[in-house]
Amino acid sequence: MPESIREIYVSGLVNARALETEAIQLLSRQVERLENYPEVEAQLRRHIRESEVQRDRLDELLESMGTSHSAFKDMVTGFMGNVAAAGHVLASDEVLKNALANYAFEHFEIASYRSLITLSELAGHAAAHAPLDLSLREEERMAQWCEDNLELVTRRYASLRSQGKTAGV
Repeated sequence: MPESIREIYVSGLVNARALETEAIQLLSRQVERLENYPEVEAQLRRHIRESEVQRDRLDELLESMGTSHSAFKDMVTGFMGNVAAAGHVLASDEVLKNALANYAFEHFEIASYRSLITLSELAGHAAAHAPLDLSLREEERMAQWCEDNLELVTRRYASLRSQGKTAGV
């Protein structure tokens, strides 16, 4: 049975909401382990707060469509975020792996918001454009920050490791 554009759009909102839950869990695990990277920790904490607001925006959009998020999807993606963060803990280059993963994850979120904006237009939900666009811009800023700071993180990691120090995790 074919889905309506509205159903496809609502499913996209639910998925984006679950993705923000995953981002919050992923970044929350990372900030617990960044003692030698205070600027990274501060930025991740800022983005966790942004992600929480983005999740709230998605909740409001879902409510305006007469529905709500999927607790099951949120549970699964939250779990996946924790597992992904834990997967890097045993690596000696955990901070680098996290930096690379965060850069990729931000671009996935950017693509998700761009797709949602298109779906909102197709579904006739004009009120969604501004909040979705705001979230898109926040994700783009975070992706740019990840890109701009990758060299700094890599250099600090290499310096610490070459001095026989822990990488700060």
